Amino acid sequence: MNRLCSWLSLRFLSQEMTQSELGEKVGLTRQTIAAIEAGKYSPSLESAFKIAEALGRPLEEVFQWEA
Repeated sequence: MNRLCSWLSLRFLSQEMTQSELGEKVGLTRQTIAAIEAGKYSPSLESAFKIAEALGRPLEEVFQWEA
């Protein structure tokens, strides 16, 4: 199954930001951020870019494509 998945733990990357705070910044719920972090949900491309930007990291550092 092809999917966009978290390469690094979002919690590790956002040590100074809670899942709720990150979710608010990017327009997602805390539950969605938790699911992305756990690899249970692949974000849309737009959400992936927003998450990377909010974390101050390049997209390819936060997410990778798994075939």
